[in-house]
Amino acid sequence: MRKSILKTAFTSLAFSVLLTGCASAENSANKASSNEKITFENVPERFANGEGAKIKVIRKIGGDDHTAQFLAGAKEEGESLGFDVDVFTANGDSAKFHDAIEQALTQDYDGFIISHGDDAATVDGVKKLTESGKSVVTFDSNPDIASVNGVTLTSQDDEALATLALDQLVKDSNGEANIVYLWVDGFPPMVRRNNVYKQTLESNPGIKEIERFGVAAADTSVQTQNAVAAMLNKYPKGEIDAIFATWDAFAIGAARAIKEAGRDEIKIYGIDVSNADLQEIQTDGSPWKYTAAVDPKLIGAVNMRLLAKKLAGEETPQNYDLEASLISQAELRTSKEAVNMVNLADIIEGWGTTTAFEEDWMKVLKDHYKK
Repeated sequence: MRKSILKTAFTSLAFSVLLTGCASAENSANKASSNEKITFENVPERFANGEGAKIKVIRKIGGDDHTAQFLAGAKEEGESLGFDVDVFTANGDSAKFHDAIEQALTQDYDGFIISHGDDAATVDGVKKLTESGKSVVTFDSNPDIASVNGVTLTSQDDEALATLALDQLVKDSNGEANIVYLWVDGFPPMVRRNNVYKQTLESNPGIKEIERFGVAAADTSVQTQNAVAAMLNKYPKGEIDAIFATWDAFAIGAARAIKEAGRDEIKIYGIDVSNADLQEIQTDGSPWKYTAAVDPKLIGAVNMRLLAKKLAGEETPQNYDLEASLISQAELRTSKEAVNMVNLADIIEGWGTTTAFEEDWMKVLKDHYKK
């Protein structure tokens, strides 16, 4: 009996050792395979050997769905090309934002996407990055960055965004309306949108601004809600026809205030879109009728493609604006299911897709790294 037990134990131990040996051999084979030199055909020399690149995305604003979508788009596009991608948001803290750029000078990143760097210090920071040999693409940042050689400045087509929303407002009101303007100065995209707003009022004297408010803060939507609620108390029903909101955080706060006050005669025309925005627009009784937008996830992806082209030594433009679309509440409500950022493409033609700066060699890398 004892011999039988010892025999069984010995057999089990031997089998275990055999399995361990096989697993070790398999791991070694996998490791050897992963260390094999990759050579891609028809791919720029910079990426032909499979080394990829290390990228950092640094965004000043944060805490909102638009930021999350933008960062996700950049990260997914970069990783699909075989890049290592780190993302950072300063959540509106200028000191943290600039500290992240300063730290980047001592880190081993190959390229950077800088988002919403609106001040003069951003220009200096970007210049230092390029002087240290880094490639840089910026989004919605200080236009003076154009003075830094080799940098591409991207933005949403802010003029088109404002025009789409305002033209719809003018059309719906037959050129006669008292409106509240929700806007904040000091940000390049806001300046561009404001220029269109001023031109619209000059061309349509029947559109009259009766109030304006705007603040960029961690709780913008809450502050906007309180400000709009106070304004509604000043103007009885019939004295405000519409609100033009130049930022979705403004539109969300205004929509909540209007619903709470039962002022369903007021319509909101906004800019930007996110999952939270789409949910608000589709809510029963929502005053948010239209929003002009660019897919924030696509913005992140296009910025990453531009950066990849720079790293590959290919020509890139100094400026690039992403095409805008107008989204209506009526269109969203034609869907049998709730519309989000993914299935919005079923409603808005061309939403979330573009071949801009997507080169054939990028498709080669994507085909390899998706395996």
